[in-house]
Amino acid sequence: MSEFGFESTADDVLEGKDLSGRTALVTGGYSGLGQETARAMAAKGAHIILSGRDATKLSAAADAIAEQTGATVDTLKCDLASLDSIRKAAAEANERFEKIDLLINNAGVMACDQAKTADGFEMQFGTNHVGHFLLTNLLVPLLEKGERPRIVNLSSRGHHIAPVDFDDPNFESRDYDKWVSYGQSKTANVLFAVGLEKRLSDKGIHAYSLHPGGIMTNLGRHMSDQDMADLMERIRKNAEERGETPEPFKTIPQGAATTCWAATAEELEGNGGLYCENCHVADQDDESTGGGVRSYAIDPDKADRLWSMSEKMVGESFTY
Repeated sequence: MSEFGFESTADDVLEGKDLSGRTALVTGGYSGLGQETARAMAAKGAHIILSGRDATKLSAAADAIAEQTGATVDTLKCDLASLDSIRKAAAEANERFEKIDLLINNAGVMACDQAKTADGFEMQFGTNHVGHFLLTNLLVPLLEKGERPRIVNLSSRGHHIAPVDFDDPNFESRDYDKWVSYGQSKTANVLFAVGLEKRLSDKGIHAYSLHPGGIMTNLGRHMSDQDMADLMERIRKNAEERGETPEPFKTIPQGAATTCWAATAEELEGNGGLYCENCHVADQDDESTGGGVRSYAIDPDKADRLWSMSEKMVGESFTY
């Protein structure tokens, strides 16, 4: 389907594309993959809206991208671990901006110690999924005004670790495991794209999820040296079982490539609800540890169940 692959960079994917007149909002846009995605799109003429919880970092990143690319870069302060902050940010966005063509749900937290969001959700599930669920739905009026609008959720191969536990998503009656928590939040990112596609495709809005690759970014800021060693050992063992050498880490420009591909690839036009990796649509695979999307992450019934549960969590219903 794609001429691009593991080693492709964001600039490679966007080569020859003109994003002038397009507006892209990137959550977690002031560092790592988010900042690189924003920079690459800005370099092709896109109007960028960087969203994040730290106003100082947002301002610095916006200035850097604008200086590098000459693009218009706006900022939107939003803490995905606070429903109140999300509602204020969405209201501000709907007032300030004319449209959103590309919504890149990039922000996330990984393998943190047990903690709760401002509204009492388990931190990883609350930030990675529930926060993006509310923000995305509140921004739909702007997406409806966009041209060929797309929503891109950054998931991870970490979704292989665990499905969503619909009976106890917040670890209230089971022992907390930082990796199981991360896994279920990444599964939720995939299911959310499936749910969005079902509800918004008839409006011309399409949704995608993806695995960016293994990349050293500040996403791993909560990981101890032992956590990192355990992760590397898991990767090594999984590759050994497949009779392969471990997949190398990607650079940040390589890590942002699949995001940019999912957001702009002409071959995906009109066909969403897909999970992508290495600039391709991944196959359903319930066995391989080296790629593919688990069936439980693209199950439409589970996507509907997640949608209903998420509506209850945020105290608001969204019908389209």
